[in-house]
Amino acid sequence: MVHNGSSYALSYRDKLVGRAQKTDKAAINYAKGKHFSAALADFSENLVLGAVPQTLAGFSIVIPFFTVAVQGWVGGIVSVDDKHQSRLAKFKPACYYFLVLLLQFIPYSLAIGAGVKCGVDFYNHNKIQGWYVWKFRIQKASLADLGYVYLFVIPLFFIASCFEFFSTWNI
Repeated sequence: MVHNGSSYALSYRDKLVGRAQKTDKAAINYAKGKHFSAALADFSENLVLGAVPQTLAGFSIVIPFFTVAVQGWVGGIVSVDDKHQSRLAKFKPACYYFLVLLLQFIPYSLAIGAGVKCGVDFYNHNKIQGWYVWKFRIQKASLADLGYVYLFVIPLFFIASCFEFFSTWNI
């Protein structure tokens, strides 16, 4: 939409980025040249405000499909800069943009998928046991799998944030 000049998408992008530049700790620290503080803030926001709620929403099985669509749309509308020029027009900015998206996509996918798996396991287990509130159970194996997934998700988010804020390709 932004590459076709949609005024709605461009104005939404401008509001979103403008608000982030004023309130987001990662953006504020990056503007001040505090790259490590920016990376830590981005890492914690992605993990605590992004992945964990998405994982919990995954228990519903359906909700993540909508939230991921919104995330994809936001990822698309920030593919233009403040001048509404494509970040994909030049090699380095395009590679940087796609690498950041990929590095964040992987841990988000793992976290959301683990939540959906827990939701499916919860549904299947309780379908067999009967839908009595006092008998609702989440299987320990499913929760253990979720914990194992987060052993990968946490460092992957940290790597993604470090790349985003330390890369010399961030032009």
